Amino acid sequence: FGRSRFKEFYLKNKDVFTHLHEGMQFDEDSITYEVEQIYTVMKQNGYVDFLRPYISFDVDSALGNSKVNINLIIDDPKDKPHTQYTIGETDILIAPNSDGFDETDTPKLNRNLIRGIRYTDLSKRFRRNPVVRYDFLKEGELYDIRNENLTYDRLYELNVFKNVKIDFPKAKDSSDRVNPVIMLIPQKRMSNRIEGEVPFNSGSVGFSISNTYTNNNLFRGMEKFEFQVKGGLQSRIGQNTSIFKDIYQRDFSISANLVVPRLIVPFNIPRMGRNGMPYTTISSSYLYALQRDFSIRRVFLNSFTYDWVETRSKLHSFTPLNFEYRFGDLLLDTNTISGKEILKANSYNIKLLDRKDFTFGIKYTFTYNFNRLSELNNFIYFKGNIDLAGNALNLVTSLTGSKHNPKAGDYATVLGLPYNQYVRPEIDFRVYRKLGGSKQFVARINAGVGFAYGNSTAMPFEKLFYAGGAAGIRAWQARTLGPGNYNRDIIPTDTLRTTFYGLDQLGEMRIETNFEYRYVLINKFFGGQLKGATFIDAGNVWNVFAYNANKETFFDIKKLGQQIAIGAGTGFRYDVKYFIFRFDVGVKLKDPQFLPGQQW
Repeated sequence: FGRSRFKEFYLKNKDVFTHLHEGMQFDEDSITYEVEQIYTVMKQNGYVDFLRPYISFDVDSALGNSKVNINLIIDDPKDKPHTQYTIGETDILIAPNSDGFDETDTPKLNRNLIRGIRYTDLSKRFRRNPVVRYDFLKEGELYDIRNENLTYDRLYELNVFKNVKIDFPKAKDSSDRVNPVIMLIPQKRMSNRIEGEVPFNSGSVGFSISNTYTNNNLFRGMEKFEFQVKGGLQSRIGQNTSIFKDIYQRDFSISANLVVPRLIVPFNIPRMGRNGMPYTTISSSYLYALQRDFSIRRVFLNSFTYDWVETRSKLHSFTPLNFEYRFGDLLLDTNTISGKEILKANSYNIKLLDRKDFTFGIKYTFTYNFNRLSELNNFIYFKGNIDLAGNALNLVTSLTGSKHNPKAGDYATVLGLPYNQYVRPEIDFRVYRKLGGSKQFVARINAGVGFAYGNSTAMPFEKLFYAGGAAGIRAWQARTLGPGNYNRDIIPTDTLRTTFYGLDQLGEMRIETNFEYRYVLINKFFGGQLKGATFIDAGNVWNVFAYNANKETFFDIKKLGQQIAIGAGTGFRYDVKYFIFRFDVGVKLKDPQFLPGQQW
């Protein structure tokens, strides 16, 4: 072990990490693993200059009887023994622009040293605290490569620096200290992105276009500001008419989001940011949706949200303030025969579209093992969220002594508008199982229900569930399945069916299950992996409460077998490490809109 204290250190800690034990079968992989573990432990305990080449093993096979002795050898550097270092003063230096530092010029450093950190911003673009907050190399602590990597990760996650470099020069007073120098090169502050989309199905085609402006450092504290304007339309096709001749749907939205890389709270949270970057998000958006000759929806959404990582596997999202204002108008002529038939068949959803109300509530989401979704191992994944609204306002109106009867249309109001009161829990639970090699089996269940109570007799339209789509039952397009045994043939004409598309096939409860077998088709395919998947999906959406009059849409446990939709298919996954491009093709095996004997 040379002249260092490493022998004592190794013998004290080896039981935590070693895979080498007397009597085990000798193999080269165990030796390689041991080298990596020794290197890691050394770098975690102050040995800044320690390198893998210092580690070697002498294998003595002279014992016979198929046994070998293994001797661990740690070489010393030529000049002195391996040394443990503590952290001294830290310099954080930000380049003047995105071109980096001028190597011909020595920058003038800030003279002020605050809590062991000297902060010099040559760009004059960044405030001190938002940067030093994510320097985990603390003065007086033993050097630990985990803190070095954590500092790298968080500074990159601020999304304002295109290059981060940390050097560890030794203190000039010959003490066993290193004085970290963190050099940061800023990236461009602003960007603009234009995106387009062309959605289509058998009866319609459309397009949408959006422009998103981004400022990654709005108030010099790494605050990310996004402003988006988006518009689109949908048109019927066929019938010997040109594209976009028969436009039946127009959408427009405008939104603004401000994301701050910390939790905005009036108190300090120790160790915040060690397991993941925390965020506070303030968002506001306005949506306008026109269905020609049917309805107009205007929705104004505002929220204040905290996101933080408790451990590497536990993610929390809490929205203490969620304000939603909805203003709907019904354009459907209910005096015509077709209008009366639509109103009779879908009175529940139509009444929701015509409502004017607002929502004031809170939301909470907990996610477990979100960081393991790309792993090829055995684990479970869970995501649960709850949306709760109206209780605080109901308490306030109750204290005033006013009495109301929502079932009779007499709602409690605030600023002249009725407020929504409901609870909406939802879960996503998955089981991942490795089947050997690169094969994996995934089973998933997604379930949620919305329950209106108190000052509400129905869920808000936007809070209803839908089935189908890429994340659900893939043999159906999104919003084209259910609820229950509902059949769109009750809508009298193709024109009205197209007009009502996406508005009538919603429900108060959703249950979806997916079973997927995954495997690798080509290991090296244009810089990534080409994977295959075979799947079976099942589920539906339902109505569950008595204020909806359409009985065929209701959940009935006795008829559950007749109300479940089943689809199957296959697909491809192009995995390029940081992104996965997915393509699935599904076919309908069992369609609950038909009579029981005709569903398969």
